[in-house]
Amino acid sequence: MNLIDRHEYILAQLKKSEHVTVMQLCKDLNVSTVTIRKDLKQLEDSNLLFRTHGGATNKNPYIIDRNVFEKEKFYSNEKALISKCAVSYMESHESIIIASGTTMHALADAMDSNMELNVITSSLQVSMKLNQFPAVEVLQLPGILRKSSISISGHYAEQILGDYFCSKLFIGVDGIDLTYGLSTTSGQEAKLNKAMIQSAQKVIVLADSSKFGRKSFGRICAIDEIDIIITDHGITPYYKEEIEKLGVKLIIAE
Repeated sequence: MNLIDRHEYILAQLKKSEHVTVMQLCKDLNVSTVTIRKDLKQLEDSNLLFRTHGGATNKNPYIIDRNVFEKEKFYSNEKALISKCAVSYMESHESIIIASGTTMHALADAMDSNMELNVITSSLQVSMKLNQFPAVEVLQLPGILRKSSISISGHYAEQILGDYFCSKLFIGVDGIDLTYGLSTTSGQEAKLNKAMIQSAQKVIVLADSSKFGRKSFGRICAIDEIDIIITDHGITPYYKEEIEKLGVKLIIAE
């Protein structure tokens, strides 16, 4: 198979699955890893794909920060389904942490107003929503207001978390990359998220399928440091299989 045929095959495979691996392409095309890596570089130079660790994707893996009101317009139906599923993991009389982000806003909207909970959160919008629930005690973390997400970050918030331990952390992310791990567009928010993980027994990530294969500025943790990911049916078989290989429970919201 010549170079043009190989390139057409690679792009066709990406159209089917959004991700290809070097090893699978070597097997399919009966060529060396050196040849495939050169092919991928040429295609990337032509802006036809993005190289990743061990393969390539047709989806831009790099995320820029957006205002929370803009982000709420994307994947709203998926976020609602994911949040509804996540609520089933909450139990009355437990203490939980809810991080910030549009998926966390959807989670607050999906919660039962009659639940008895202690909730620690960095999100002002989550606090305002849960303040309407008579049996929910809210601890709003203090610190620097991040205007783009209407949430708190910084040293004060991290310090307060050191005095508490909760049964579960519900967290949204901007990217889930198999090697880079979980990430967010803000370095300060990533640091606070790390402190949240240290203050929770179980970490539950709520992420729509667009977040897989992407990475952002602030790294939160490796994938195998979390317990559960709840996502939607848009996740590709490749990422589903790889996530489960890491020992993380993957749930598809119905």
